[in-house]
Amino acid sequence: MDLEAARRLARAALQNLEAHRQRIDDLNVYPVPDGDTGTNLALTLRSVVEALDDSTAEGSAAVARVASRAALLGARGNSGVIFSQIARGFADVLGESETTTVPELARAFRAASDASYRAVREPAEGTMLTVIREMAEEAERPEHAGFAPPEFLRAVLARGEDALARTPELLDVLREAGVVDAGGAGLVEVLRGLVLEVSGEPLPEVPVESEALGLDAIHQELSRYRYCTGFVVEGDGLDVAGLERSLDLLGDSLLVVGDETALKVHVHTDDPGAALSAASVMGVIGRVEIANMHAQTFEREGRLLAGPGTVATLETGVVAVCPGDGNRRLFKELGATTVIEGGQTMNPSAAEIVEAIEATPAAEVIVLPNNSNVIATAEQAAGLASKPARVVPSRSVQAGFAAITRFLSTSAPDENERAMNEALASSDFAIEMGAPVRTLRAQILLAARRPGDAADAAEDALRHGEPADLAWFTLSRARARLGDARAALRALDAAIGADGTRAEYWCEKGRILLDGRDPRRALRFLDEALARDPDYRAAWLTKGKALEALSRHEEAARCFERANSRAG
Repeated sequence: MDLEAARRLARAALQNLEAHRQRIDDLNVYPVPDGDTGTNLALTLRSVVEALDDSTAEGSAAVARVASRAALLGARGNSGVIFSQIARGFADVLGESETTTVPELARAFRAASDASYRAVREPAEGTMLTVIREMAEEAERPEHAGFAPPEFLRAVLARGEDALARTPELLDVLREAGVVDAGGAGLVEVLRGLVLEVSGEPLPEVPVESEALGLDAIHQELSRYRYCTGFVVEGDGLDVAGLERSLDLLGDSLLVVGDETALKVHVHTDDPGAALSAASVMGVIGRVEIANMHAQTFEREGRLLAGPGTVATLETGVVAVCPGDGNRRLFKELGATTVIEGGQTMNPSAAEIVEAIEATPAAEVIVLPNNSNVIATAEQAAGLASKPARVVPSRSVQAGFAAITRFLSTSAPDENERAMNEALASSDFAIEMGAPVRTLRAQILLAARRPGDAADAAEDALRHGEPADLAWFTLSRARARLGDARAALRALDAAIGADGTRAEYWCEKGRILLDGRDPRRALRFLDEALARDPDYRAAWLTKGKALEALSRHEEAARCFERANSRAG
């Protein structure tokens, strides 16, 4: 299979899955009712689509490796990790030949089924495992050998649909809730997308509306453990069995898949930090994702009780004014409900801002003008709108990013306004607006207290060749926030290697060492920072703290005096 064909098929599978994502999220009651199976599968498959779009691989084997690795590293949640193994088994077989025949497809389904069962230490029937196994059994039926690929895939899809319909017969929690397995439903929609593409039939353009569920499906017990924790470990000679033994003591739903150079880990636990620490002794930790499943369960229940087609009303919404698609995407990702185009040379009218306020599904709205020339217009619009609105006077896009990192849609408007104004007044918002877009995104996510996502974004910046020093520095700060000091120090070494002239890099290394109770080593790096910038206040403060830890109080006092003399 060539690269372009793989791209078309992956996009088709993703488009069909996205159309059914909300319905699949709603079905999710097993293994925990956190309502994110459709989302996790879509994010996993999107990683494959993006990797193929960015790839220049030639030949089936190379294309298969790109898809397989992307599925592994991008896997989200329990269902995503299992799906990554299905994708891996499928890709491994199709990568053996430049042509795709029905016998090869049959072998690919079998390899996909075998790989998924190997990934789960205690396989449960009535799940996506059952669905892929029955698909493989159908694929191997001798009467299908003469079919053309579209006809063959339709036969496998029909068996998958039948297997999915029978999942409640095999799993008590599904039968009691009156739903089919969400992971199996997602797998069926992935295959349906492939069938539609190879048959030349249209893919859905809009989401499929969810069906109303019974109360037994909506009201579910909370999971035993609180946090769904996922991450990647990369290194040499990784010990899969040893890591499994360590993590098995911390929770359940444990999956460790991959090879000796890269492992994807998924576990439900009450102590994500302990899970990360157990893995960090083996290699470099990346792509950390931690989700509060109890909060997700409550959110799912509230959404389903509202009924299908109900538009949720937020307590507080945000209208942001900004130029460019890149800024628009970042504001939306950080919680802006509505974003309108505007900036230095194209100020929106008051009527446009009023229209955006009225269209925002929230009881009250906060407007971020993000330009000094737009503030007065925004205040005028807030006074004209029929619903309560207030303006947080952000004078630049950077200031707007600072403010929205403090926004919570569930908080009261006055609480949001106060927090966002405090962010505008803060001097420690470390975002460089001149940074390339991927590094900028990482810095914003870090400021938004999402260090796992920030680390992923920084790694993405490095993969795309953005200036290495700033990307490595941002990655180090994200790793430090995640409690992985060793990874943070390694990233700082890379940043200093790329540009050793920046005092803040040396200061950050000193700070991490001080936090790790190594003040003597910290002093060496803080002196390096001050050698590069004698007026760097943060370095003087941190050096003072290091000297205090060594009981060198007079020297510490002089450092604090130097820092205070540089304040403001």
